[in-house]
Amino acid sequence: MRQINCRKCIHFYITWDEKNPYGCKYFGFKTKLLPSITVYKSSGEPCKAFKSKDNTPPTDGGSFPKYI
Repeated sequence: MRQINCRKCIHFYITWDEKNPYGCKYFGFKTKLLPSITVYKSSGEPCKAFKSKDNTPPTDGGSFPKYI
């Protein structure tokens, strides 16, 4: 099984909670381990909510019009 890298998921975040430093916005929980590990331990299946941050469209660096 390939391990899911939560750090590359749009739902992953770092919390201010020292005891549970990682969180998943999709499932709404905080944990000591990476959320994908917690999901696997709870359900026996890999996380189905993973969505890569790489799918975001590239930006041109700003929303202001460029003048010639």
